[in-house]
Amino acid sequence: MAGTAPPPQGRPIGDSQVEGGAPGVVASTTRTTAVRASLIAGAASVLLVVAIVLGSRLLRDFDSALVPYAVATVFLTFGVVYRYVVWVSAPAARRMFVQGWKAALSWENLKRSPAALPKMIATYLGFQKFLGARSHARWAAHQLIFWGCLLAAAITFPLTWGWFTFTSASAAGPGYEMRLWGLRLFGFDSGSFLGWALYHGLDLAAVMVIGGAGYFLWRRMRDRAATTGQRFGYDFLPLLALITISVTGLLLTFSEMFLHGGGYEFLAILHMASVVLTLVYLPFGKFFHIVQRPAAVGMQLFKYTARRKGSDDQELQACKRCGQPIDTVAAVDNLRATMRDLKLGFDEWAEYCPRCKRVLRGTAYLSNVKRGFK
Repeated sequence: MAGTAPPPQGRPIGDSQVEGGAPGVVASTTRTTAVRASLIAGAASVLLVVAIVLGSRLLRDFDSALVPYAVATVFLTFGVVYRYVVWVSAPAARRMFVQGWKAALSWENLKRSPAALPKMIATYLGFQKFLGARSHARWAAHQLIFWGCLLAAAITFPLTWGWFTFTSASAAGPGYEMRLWGLRLFGFDSGSFLGWALYHGLDLAAVMVIGGAGYFLWRRMRDRAATTGQRFGYDFLPLLALITISVTGLLLTFSEMFLHGGGYEFLAILHMASVVLTLVYLPFGKFFHIVQRPAAVGMQLFKYTARRKGSDDQELQACKRCGQPIDTVAAVDNLRATMRDLKLGFDEWAEYCPRCKRVLRGTAYLSNVKRGFK
């Protein structure tokens, strides 16, 4: 009978003690991970430099005025890859990473649910519908920041690396040609709507980012739930950096169109400094979750396919105490394996539902500590 199953033996649930390894072993593992991450990050940075040189046709299309931006992207690549390798080296993240890729590349999952991966990429990564459950305003602001930053990155990175170039089609006419790696993509009239959109794409991205970041900044200062436990470097600084980049970028356009270039050099240096510092800061602050998010999509796919397979094959893990379904067998086994990797001594508690865990913990407290007031 499910209700008579005894509680797991060993360390009580909630015990904070962890069976860690010897300090020397832990330090050696940390050093090994750091060295491996440094080598991989260095290789990625070198590959980016090679791609910049080759993509700009041996620097013929590279704009020397954009050297600080290009150098910042190299540092960005090193920092992102280094931290990502360190992150996936942790047992829980490594298991999530591996299981996510297995689920994404599984032919069986593709046959069973061919639209699952594209749907999750669109809803979880692109439109982030899970944020709508918290607040529609927060979802809208997050979308403005996400798509604004994505648009800005899609424009600025190739231009900075010399991959995209705009050349005049003729000496007399208003026509321009857009080239990628020296190859002509299409031509357009600078006075057309397409020409206006191409030249002012960064302005549009800046307006979107200011709207989203401004909302979150207002919320950080006014919402009591958001102000609790917030930190300047982690919560405020990213928003201020985005707003600074966007405002200085718009001021460059304003100076060109209405001030005949007045103050342009100062604004260009200020804008460059804000962009470079933000790119260097990105791997070590709140922005790093942008890089982590795709791995979460893979894990969501793993959970979805496991639940669907479990519902089809009746492979659901039942609580050992009450018999209620907890999750699929694969999900519970994955959780237990992660807990064992972390050297937690109570992975068997994963086979109990949350309610039964509370009941068993309360029963153990009454039996071993005290039965209450007399």
